Amino acid sequence: MILFLALLAVAIAIAGFCALVIFWPLTLVHLRDRHPAMHAGLGSLAFASPFALWWLLKGEYREAADPNLSGLATPARVSLSTILIGLFAAGILWLWSVAYP
Repeated sequence: MILFLALLAVAIAIAGFCALVIFWPLTLVHLRDRHPAMHAGLGSLAFASPFALWWLLKGEYREAADPNLSGLATPARVSLSTILIGLFAAGILWLWSVAYP
């Protein structure tokens, strides 16, 4: 049962990844078009950059005070959080299944 829950947590992380693949590029395009200085700070390969993902996770997009940017970046932030929480939960459950067979 523990491994089933771990697999379910991985499935939730995959769902978060699907949402991130949708909202993160839209956020980056909005940044490129409307906030070029903020986009330049993220680097040229912002889609997979750990710095850019950390920027998203911290919610630094709120500094722009753009409701359209927040409307795109907030779901991307939630999906990134879902990925991290899902993988963390899967790892803990897997360790639990190994420690207590």
